[in-house]
Amino acid sequence: MEYSELIKKVHKIEIKAKGLSRNVFAGQYKSAFKGRGMTFSEVREYTYGDEVRSIDWNVTARYNKPFVKVFEEERELALMLMIDVSGSTGFGSKNCLKVDTITEIAAILAFSAISNNDKVGALLFSDKVEMYIPPKKGSAHCLRIIRELLSFKPKDTTTSFSEPFVYINNIIKKHCTCFLITDGFATFDKSLSIFARKHDVCSILVNDSMEYNLPDLGVVLMEDLETKENIWIDTHDEATRKNFKEYILNSQKTTTDEFKKLGIDYVNIYTDSDYTKELIKLFANRERL
Repeated sequence: MEYSELIKKVHKIEIKAKGLSRNVFAGQYKSAFKGRGMTFSEVREYTYGDEVRSIDWNVTARYNKPFVKVFEEERELALMLMIDVSGSTGFGSKNCLKVDTITEIAAILAFSAISNNDKVGALLFSDKVEMYIPPKKGSAHCLRIIRELLSFKPKDTTTSFSEPFVYINNIIKKHCTCFLITDGFATFDKSLSIFARKHDVCSILVNDSMEYNLPDLGVVLMEDLETKENIWIDTHDEATRKNFKEYILNSQKTTTDEFKKLGIDYVNIYTDSDYTKELIKLFANRERL
């Protein structure tokens, strides 16, 4: 991609993401992803109903009347975007690749985070860690993440969640909120459960409707975008189309069953649908927790 074209695409995504994060997700993001712990705010006079354990005895003794300590929620968070850049994310059937939708969603989450004074970082992965961008604040940092997503060329094309989760667990010591943005075609091991016990994990599964419903195009040569294997398939055969759909659905079910078992919130998004509605639903569900 030419540099001028890259800048245009970054600017276009920036405008869309900022608009949505400001007008649609600003309040919901803050409500859905709360800070951990409480930090001291001020001291005020005791009023009826205050807990005795909150009394500041030093100040009470000094002024000869009861005062209590006031705490507020520690708001600042670190938001990590764990983004699948494997070969299968390069698929798309209706003028929009999965990687394009993934980039837009990542941009919205990033701008929502910094508008709430949170840090945001990113980890790009295939079957290994391809790139790590440490959490920082600021619009310039968000734009860097967008640029990397638009121009990045992964070294590997297959997918695995194992190494990325181990990497983040080792490098980020404090609790963070993590969004796993992927199409879900990956292998699992105990690294995800270990990671989910330490961090707040959500997942956004981005797919294309044609992955589930092969069109009747006769005999076609198909390529696996991850393994790069080629195979001739008779899409005119109804049984072939049915088996293909069942295979994809079973693969997705393996992923969502794992999320359910670990208590990980997730949402399914398709490249030809309005993802804002699904993100709003995800945020709303978390507000009720």
